[in-house]
Amino acid sequence: MKTAVPCYYHLDVEVSPERLGQVRRILAAHLRLWDLETLVEPVCRGTELLLKAIDEHATDKNTSIEMWWNRQHLITAIAEHDCHLRPDQDLRGCLEHIAAMSDGWGCCATDTGAKVIWFSQRARAGERVPLVPTVPEPSLREVLQVPREMPVAALAGPASAADGVLAEAR
Repeated sequence: MKTAVPCYYHLDVEVSPERLGQVRRILAAHLRLWDLETLVEPVCRGTELLLKAIDEHATDKNTSIEMWWNRQHLITAIAEHDCHLRPDQDLRGCLEHIAAMSDGWGCCATDTGAKVIWFSQRARAGERVPLVPTVPEPSLREVLQVPREMPVAALAGPASAADGVLAEAR
């Protein structure tokens, strides 16, 4: 059984349309490894939106993608290194989509002039309960009556007597 252990993943990538599928598969594989299959689609979709917008508007295509899993939230951050890219103007449509599909999001600048755009998704790690047979519990509902037991002597006698007892039991 997998336990919910905090996890971290970092990926540096030069954004291009050809690399989007690779990045999606890499992130999906890590989310499945962390037992977060329910987050594959929203996280990959949000990352793909940001990478497409960075590819379209940025001159520096080098980005860093980071994912943190803290046992309750998965935070995905994409850092781009273009000091001329303005998230409030160039990435406005992309950020509106991310805000609509995530639990939280934000943008902050670094000391080097890079910008980090992050979004979070709430989830629980998959809990797998081992299959163990359980003992049936008595119920309070009315039960069917058990058929009468036939006397052993009646069955040991002649065939005609046993037939009569069986007919009575029915």
